[in-house]
Amino acid sequence: MAFIDAAVAAGARLRKACELLDISARTIQRWRAGGSEAEDQRKGPRSKPSNSLSQTERDRLLEVVNGNEFQGLSPKQIVPRLADRGVYLASESTIYRALRREGQLAHRQASRTPTQRTKQSHSATGPNQLWSWDITYLKGPARGQFFYLYLVIDVWSRKIVGWSVRRSESADHSSELMHEISETLAIDLEGIILHSDNGGPMKGATMLATLQWLGVVPSFSRPYVKDDNSYSESLFRTLKYRPCYPRTRFQSLEQAQGWVAKFVRWYNGEHLHSGISFVTPDQRHAGEDARILAKRRGVYEAARRLHPSRWTGRTRKWTSVNAVFLNRSSTDEVVA
Repeated sequence: MAFIDAAVAAGARLRKACELLDISARTIQRWRAGGSEAEDQRKGPRSKPSNSLSQTERDRLLEVVNGNEFQGLSPKQIVPRLADRGVYLASESTIYRALRREGQLAHRQASRTPTQRTKQSHSATGPNQLWSWDITYLKGPARGQFFYLYLVIDVWSRKIVGWSVRRSESADHSSELMHEISETLAIDLEGIILHSDNGGPMKGATMLATLQWLGVVPSFSRPYVKDDNSYSESLFRTLKYRPCYPRTRFQSLEQAQGWVAKFVRWYNGEHLHSGISFVTPDQRHAGEDARILAKRRGVYEAARRLHPSRWTGRTRKWTSVNAVFLNRSSTDEVVA
């Protein structure tokens, strides 16, 4: 208190003086209102929280997340994978705190601040209702030389339903890809909404004629609004932020095609997607997500019964999202 009084008498503001002692000005005012001139009345926590992890449990947790299987995954990926095996160690937030305490949290790369999503205009309640697609660059063997990756994603399940790597951008290549998807999936594409931006390969006469022949309904982003095609943009970011993404260049078209083929197998069959309750796109597309999420709920309920003091509210829902939206409008109803 004497130090604060001396600082204020010398012309410093009370708030600034208190910050240097790691205490708030409001606390000083409250102490003085009570007639106390004690040096420091802060007592801190009197005991360790009763529901905290024991040292043995914390050591076991760190051993698991730093093992060969999970060391490259975030806690958000680790927890559902353990739940699928009937194992519950701790929540994501607890794992993050444990890793932060050990100095094991760091960004792999610089990331931009997330942008706010624009209002939507399409929705889907099942697979093969709403697709999104776009084209991205892959660095070729020489400076200024590129390969072009065409990717089509099912917005409801996040599954990549078709892709192609070409040497150029054109509506002809886009048209060929749609024919290949139709033959590979062996389904009727009539009525499917296909959303894209306003590029030439998307709006070319050959592409539009193919969509009309297949019965696909074309949809386009608003001019100069990048987030109108957010699902494809997000997919490309996932692709290029993969640890195994080449840091230099693809030396041939065949190398680029081989790498993308491996990525698609991983993304569809292994990647636990945060937007669909951490199941794989293949699982959601095939309708297996409800069974998987029900099993996870059972694991969490059993963990709560075992240690009820560690739960202050309900357990995690682990429920499937029944409807997804692209550019949601204010009148769209959210269905969970």
